Amino acid sequence: MSDEPHILVVDDHRDIRDALAKYLVKNGYRVSQAESAAAARRVLRDAAVDLVVLDIMMPGEDGLSLTRELRAQGQLPIILLTAVAEETDRIIGLEMGADDYLTKPFNPRELLARIKAVLRRAQALPAQSLTVEKGRLRFGSWIADPAAMEVTAEDGTPLVLSTAEFRLLLVFLTHPQRVLTRDQLLDLTQGRAAAAFDRSIDNLVSRLRRKIEPDPKNPSLIKTHWGGGYAIAVPVEPA
Repeated sequence: MSDEPHILVVDDHRDIRDALAKYLVKNGYRVSQAESAAAARRVLRDAAVDLVVLDIMMPGEDGLSLTRELRAQGQLPIILLTAVAEETDRIIGLEMGADDYLTKPFNPRELLARIKAVLRRAQALPAQSLTVEKGRLRFGSWIADPAAMEVTAEDGTPLVLSTAEFRLLLVFLTHPQRVLTRDQLLDLTQGRAAAAFDRSIDNLVSRLRRKIEPDPKNPSLIKTHWGGGYAIAVPVEPA
């Protein structure tokens, strides 16, 4: 097996796919191509891919739908390709958890730099400690269902969380009792979208605490580690 990172380029325009594949291969990557979301799934099913370069605007199922699905399954790095007029779609894609974006037309050298940065960041992140796709997780008096993106109390009462709040909670649950820095939390939850807002994680943690902590002013579930970051301080077990 080759140690070269494997990039999947998903774009309905063959000329764009071919040009990107040629450039990336020249710069030391293995490349697979897909002309649609369905074709991308086939590649992902049959091969280990390190990063996906994904066009948002494609006939039929668009890139946002595939982004949502991939992010629900794990942390496979995703770089979106967007047209100038697709700013709203770009923002939605980042909110769904895409790691970066590039606006067409773009310089291939810039895409190469973005790929290197995203892969470097992904490799620096702590590995997930729990596999979450197969079941629910219990923490404190709450039960989280990653597949349904739901949290309920032990009596079944649902807890309303935003997508960002649930994503942050899931990061804590899959890295139990492990201190995560603000930078790691930014990368795991929002990627490049939040890079300019250095207090966004603190604000998000505060919002999450207000919803799950028995006493938000004296948190017992999500602890602050001064100078380090945050960690979930209770056991996380299959529910």
